[in-house]
Amino acid sequence: MSAVPTVDPLDAAGLAARAADPRPLVLHVMYRFDTGGLENGVVNLINHMPAERYRHAIVALTEVTDFRRRLQRDDVDCYALHKPPGQGFWLYPRLYRLFRALKPAVVHSRNLAALEVQLPAWAARVPVRVHGEHGRDVGDLDGRNRAYQRVRRFYKPFVSHYVALSRDLGDYLTDAIGVPSTRVSQFVNGVDTQRFQRAGVEAIPGCPFDPAAHWLIGTVGRMAPVKDQLMLTRAFIALIARAPDLRATARLVLIGDGPLRAPCQALLDEAGLADLAWLPGERTDVPAVMRGLHVFALPSLAEGISNTILEAMASGLPVVATAVGGNADLVTAERSGLLVPAAAPDAMAAALLRLARDPALAAAMGEAGRRRVEDDFSMRAMVARYQGLYDTLRGHNAGSGKN
Repeated sequence: MSAVPTVDPLDAAGLAARAADPRPLVLHVMYRFDTGGLENGVVNLINHMPAERYRHAIVALTEVTDFRRRLQRDDVDCYALHKPPGQGFWLYPRLYRLFRALKPAVVHSRNLAALEVQLPAWAARVPVRVHGEHGRDVGDLDGRNRAYQRVRRFYKPFVSHYVALSRDLGDYLTDAIGVPSTRVSQFVNGVDTQRFQRAGVEAIPGCPFDPAAHWLIGTVGRMAPVKDQLMLTRAFIALIARAPDLRATARLVLIGDGPLRAPCQALLDEAGLADLAWLPGERTDVPAVMRGLHVFALPSLAEGISNTILEAMASGLPVVATAVGGNADLVTAERSGLLVPAAAPDAMAAALLRLARDPALAAAMGEAGRRRVEDDFSMRAMVARYQGLYDTLRGHNAGSGKN
């Protein structure tokens, strides 16, 4: 995999050389380019979009981490602007100069923390300005935060088009923010069905548990409050209390790092179940992790369209997820998985117990999820949707071969 350099945002010689490339540039802007579902979706889009159609660059308002090494193209520049917390009006002149120098055909920002770039993009006369809503954070779980609504309404005139990753987010844009429905597209993420597939359960490299002898419940993601791995930890503790015989087989796998990692470990220690859980931190081999699980759980308080749910479904895993955001758009309840209320560890424990007691049901749900991904969430379909949107907004026919 090619290492992608972080370049000086205003290096005149480098900018001039890149601007000479005749392919239209899509400039993807986000708050931080680090491990996460949003960022993974951007990487997948860049890696799979035909190189002859568009070139790409990434602007992180704060920092670019080694996650950039996931990019497989060697023509993608990453720009880190090192913005401190708070409103970034002072950054507008720098963004304006960057947009004028790079001359992107499309600026595509993601989520509220990057929405402010739309104003300098408009001022720099970027012809197409797209903003994506990928999910919510703990400060706005239900979309009712009035301050966030005001911010979105302020920047609305500067956005050409919106992409919502779930019906819930699309309805929020049209109803609460007042965006005309003609300016909103609902796209879902795609998943690499070749990368995420398995012929059977395999041992996870480095994991102390044996999938042939243990029943592994797992989740993957940032260990942050909105992901609520504490709820899943409490559910696992409740599961063992409700069905003590599962102490011999049930195991909990929490993949990821962040502020909830230590509290989850402390809960397990307090319950005397630390030896039944594995918290290895962040992993880059997510397909191998999925191949070692028996059930995937997502305890989030809010979600857009979860990449990890799609990856779990592609891996043939039954999914137990909270009924928030776009989760119900992915998991067909009682067919490919089970939905439970958010912040409800007892309900999560009951759903996990049901699958533990009925392996045939769990297998059938996993098979149904895999079929759903193959039918509706392929990577090719996702790339075609975004490429078609960029082409349409630019006034170009995707089939004509003209840029």
